[in-house]
Amino acid sequence: MAVTAVFVLSLVLSTYGFLLDNAPTSSENSLFNSQYTGNGETPLYWRNRAKSDLDNSIKNQPIIGKAKNTIIMLGDGMSMTTVTSARILKGQLNGKTGEETILSWETFPNLALSKTYTQDYTTPDSAGTATAFLSGVKTNKGVIGVDASVPRGHCDPSPTHQLSTILDWSLAEGKSVGIVTTARITHATPSSAYAHVADRGWEGDHYTQHVTGGCKDIALQLVEDNPNIQVLMGGGRRFFLPYTAQDPESGSNTHYGRRDGRDLIKEWENDKTARNMSHKYVWNSKQFHQTNFSQLDYFLGLFDSSSMAYELDRFDTHYEVAGEPSLAEMTEAAITILQKNPKGFFLLVEGGKIDLAHHGNHAVKALHETLAFNDAVAKMDSMTNDRDTLAVVTADHSHTMVLAGYPARGNDILGLIKNSAGKLELAKDHKPLTSLIYGTGPGAWSGIRPDLTGVNTDDKEYVSESAIPFNPSTHAGEDVVIYAKGPMSHLFHATHEQNYIPHVLAFAKPPSYNRKPPSYNRKPPSYNRKPPSYNRKPPSYKRKPPSYNRKPPSYNRKPPSYNRKPPSYNRKPPSYNRKPPS
Repeated sequence: MAVTAVFVLSLVLSTYGFLLDNAPTSSENSLFNSQYTGNGETPLYWRNRAKSDLDNSIKNQPIIGKAKNTIIMLGDGMSMTTVTSARILKGQLNGKTGEETILSWETFPNLALSKTYTQDYTTPDSAGTATAFLSGVKTNKGVIGVDASVPRGHCDPSPTHQLSTILDWSLAEGKSVGIVTTARITHATPSSAYAHVADRGWEGDHYTQHVTGGCKDIALQLVEDNPNIQVLMGGGRRFFLPYTAQDPESGSNTHYGRRDGRDLIKEWENDKTARNMSHKYVWNSKQFHQTNFSQLDYFLGLFDSSSMAYELDRFDTHYEVAGEPSLAEMTEAAITILQKNPKGFFLLVEGGKIDLAHHGNHAVKALHETLAFNDAVAKMDSMTNDRDTLAVVTADHSHTMVLAGYPARGNDILGLIKNSAGKLELAKDHKPLTSLIYGTGPGAWSGIRPDLTGVNTDDKEYVSESAIPFNPSTHAGEDVVIYAKGPMSHLFHATHEQNYIPHVLAFAKPPSYNRKPPSYNRKPPSYNRKPPSYNRKPPSYKRKPPSYNRKPPSYNRKPPSYNRKPPSYNRKPPSYNRKPPS
């Protein structure tokens, strides 16, 4: 097998060398020439670019070792179409055609696909998927941190069916942990790291006041049951304040406020004070930017009553008055606090508003949220080291947005489709269309499709067209991509079940992470200690029997009747070669 591999590699390299030797040199032709379409890229340009990619691939070697830090950067609803479209938008915002641009995570050396279905649904939601990529176990749609034996909405507070997560495993090893999101901190993805509920909607006791069985709401679980999460940033203030309180930004908290009258923010502060831990709570941008994060042990930032503002609305006073930090700024603050722990840290960062924008068919907002997520990943990358940090960028599920039609290279990704001659492309109804459309959502029309001529489809409030009316738009069920770098990131290499992700993170951590705490579902010893027959292959596997290595003569020499075809096969009969006279 080794000889075959060497032969194949030598053949590939020799072919590659031949192509390069016969490629035009820069003296024969430039990299760009106006006689070529697009940006004028010549054949030499494409060969040089491919050579550069190949050189980088050859140099890339797996980092075999243990990860001190593990990070999951989650783009909620970040489908492949979303990635492609955001890549193009990023380039166009920088004066380029866009298609040739790359996003920050697209330089990561290892990629795989993630199968996102839940145990009971083909197309998933964020609760079931987050439970999978954080606990390592697939479960039902709509539940958080419990296994698939728990029906949605059935209150069962016993720990029997509760699932521990990568956050729990990290805390058990003395590591620091943090969660950052642009959604509510009690929303499906962030809460799947710490909560256990039979319904993702139980974010506050406003929703559980009529639920019997003694189940805690998610906000209460965060403060009461998870006092050691050092960094918490996102939205969702309304579930932490009593219903009699005034929200500092939105005013009355009567509808969603806590029915038990408790102020969970104050309780969080009191716990840290009692434990003599340096801490700070903030709720606006000014307080955030006045904070010295390197001096803190604990930090809580709740920047909105509900989810945080869209990136395009952060500086729009019609939507945001007090101001909010960006996802990149929150990521930087989180790593600054967490990296002080010599044992390392686990961090979950979610670009949660990508999904919310897609649900409203707001392609413009969805792509700008993806670019904000791009900046957060770039910030994470600049603050960490590939030798000791395993970083994973992925999505929880897809959306129904597609990039369709035949737009010319460099066509405004958010605009109407134009061909290479600059003329609008028209559909069968003789009306223009945009490149980005949805399969489902509020953008569907009834009756005659409207004429988009003169419509500003780049406006952030524009609702993209959809084929089937749904409000909100549904998720989609196709695979999403896993991008990874750092120690053992090469283990992401194929099409994996989504629950595979935290198992790789656990395997990549120092030796103590290979001895998982008992709370990890109490797996039997046979899971932790593989039997000898697994670790040492039997001799019969290493030394193949002679009959396998030496093929019998009858196999090596084909019989004469096989090598010489009969005359009737080689010579067709005359009646076949000569057609009868007409």
